[in-house]
Amino acid sequence: MVKIFGLVIGLLLWSLTAAAGGINIFAYSRPAPETKIYDAYGKAENLQNFGGDFVIAVFWSKKCIPCIRELDNLNRFANKTKDDGIKVILISAENEWNSEEEQKNFLAKYGAGDLAFFVDKNSDLAKDFGIFTSPHAVLIDDKSMEIGRIRGAVEWDDEDVIEEIYRIKAEK
Repeated sequence: MVKIFGLVIGLLLWSLTAAAGGINIFAYSRPAPETKIYDAYGKAENLQNFGGDFVIAVFWSKKCIPCIRELDNLNRFANKTKDDGIKVILISAENEWNSEEEQKNFLAKYGAGDLAFFVDKNSDLAKDFGIFTSPHAVLIDDKSMEIGRIRGAVEWDDEDVIEEIYRIKAEK
């Protein structure tokens, strides 16, 4: 009983930390890995292909409840900020999906039909970033440099979150 109570308290504190400013901005930026990810048509891309935009690459899983819960507000965030040079992309492990159509339908079902989505073969990009949990957002500036991360779910369409992302984008 004590173990369960401790686990519940730990998970609660972890989720509050993620929602209340769990943004980690690095003192020094570093080049984003050039590992390939694949779009719905099987076309290979890498994060350098988005140069010029401030990219929020969200690593997620369809088996992750916090990931699913944030999809609709992430979609709203992306629609609010897309004309300001901010690009949101979803990246999931290829082995989670039977087809691109399955992923597209899943995203539409959970209110994220407008988001660009990619698969990570063998989770190579996640491994290159050292990401082993989801959701996990990587912030990449307009020069394809990783500048920070956000671990855990976020209320993306919250005005304070939007303001903070704009501030980070402006500073980098």
